[in-house]
Amino acid sequence: MTGARARARAGDGPERGSGTVLAAGLALMVMTAMALLLLLAQSAVLASRAAAAADLAALAAADALRGVTDGEPCDVAAEVAARHAAAVVSCFEGEAQTVEVRTELIERTVLGAASGRARAGPPP
Repeated sequence: MTGARARARAGDGPERGSGTVLAAGLALMVMTAMALLLLLAQSAVLASRAAAAADLAALAAADALRGVTDGEPCDVAAEVAARHAAAVVSCFEGEAQTVEVRTELIERTVLGAASGRARAGPPP
């Protein structure tokens, strides 16, 4: 090796391979960001499922309270929530034939359990 090539190789010294370390660090940051985004997306989907379970359970309980369907309102709410992989955390009858239901999905994520809340009553 003569000339410019020999001088270029001799000048690399302590910075040789720094681009590889920089690229590896950047790739690690991108993978971490993507993992966090996936966790947040999963949490959003589960929150939507918990809200839907609470809505349907509250509607079914309100129908039972008004006598449209058979059964005790909170028992009916628990049955409907169970069909949607959720458990009723609380259920109580309010004024004017309304029912409020809180549900929690049985499936959990790293960020915790998803919960939903809904209130239903007779049509206006």
